[in-house]
Amino acid sequence: MAKFRVVHYINQFFAQVGGEEKADHRPESREGFVGPGMAFNAAFGDKAEIVGTVICGDSYFNENLETATKEVLGLISSFKPDLVIAGPAFNAGRYGMACGTVAAAVERELDIPAITGMYKENPGVDSFKKDIYIIETKNSAAGMRDAVKVMAPFALKLAAGEEIGASVEEGYIPNGIRVNFFEEKRGSERAVDMLLAKLAGKPFTTEFPMPDFDRVEPKPAIVDISKATIALVTSGGIVPKGNPDRIESSSASKYGKYDIEGVFDLTESTYETAHGGYDPVYANLDADRVLPVDILREYEKDGKIGKLHRYFYSTTGNGTAVASAKAYAAAIGKELVADGVDAVILTST
Repeated sequence: MAKFRVVHYINQFFAQVGGEEKADHRPESREGFVGPGMAFNAAFGDKAEIVGTVICGDSYFNENLETATKEVLGLISSFKPDLVIAGPAFNAGRYGMACGTVAAAVERELDIPAITGMYKENPGVDSFKKDIYIIETKNSAAGMRDAVKVMAPFALKLAAGEEIGASVEEGYIPNGIRVNFFEEKRGSERAVDMLLAKLAGKPFTTEFPMPDFDRVEPKPAIVDISKATIALVTSGGIVPKGNPDRIESSSASKYGKYDIEGVFDLTESTYETAHGGYDPVYANLDADRVLPVDILREYEKDGKIGKLHRYFYSTTGNGTAVASAKAYAAAIGKELVADGVDAVILTST
């Protein structure tokens, strides 16, 4: 039997083209495997081989979604593959969105089976889990070996047209599809077995996992707002004109800190939004609509607040991984506490 022909999609980092400074790398293709493709190729044995690798920078793909998708599909199609593997992207938000877009487009437009791998909190999971199989991975590239062990055999099974079992058996993230089957034990017996296992400290797998929500205890109200130092933080992407820190329009990998000492108005000529998830026209005309520096300066002048903090912090919230957002919050919060800030106004879009 001939080997399955596999095309591997990866970003600029895993292709060793470069890091963030090369995130605008345009789509290209190479013969055979590149980078992590070596591990996949070895895991396939004599059943499949990576005949080509398609590479694209994360920023280029997400900022030119329609064009980049078309370019990438053209390169993939040229290899005449039986299967496409994208990533894995782990917890990299922009990479996850690119892998999900590519895999979904391959199945939809080329009618070729495709899979990817992501950490459960990657924004690509919620966006694409109903369209494609996403193998659950660890949150960083340190989990590459474990990811390959699951993704490679699953990919071969998919390429061969074999029946795909339940997510708990196959390792993919649940996609919301339910299939009826006959269980050996009735529900009451299974529930008692799980309860006994739990009481005994033994492992068990629930049949109905519950969502895990953050619980944030509210702080006491500020006693005298007229003496408080107020800081502005936004996920609306407001940045100085030209976006000096190159904050991404989606799936941000960073945040910016900007000095507004002596700034009383965010004018069209000095500030703009880097956000790619809403119409930027009105924010670019007057960034105060997203980050109300002008109003807080009035409050400061009138004695309604003590003062506006010298710095504001900004990132883009759309598609940004939860883990990244928590890390930004922890870092920003630490600085605000050290600077004696009493309260924060967090604005969105």
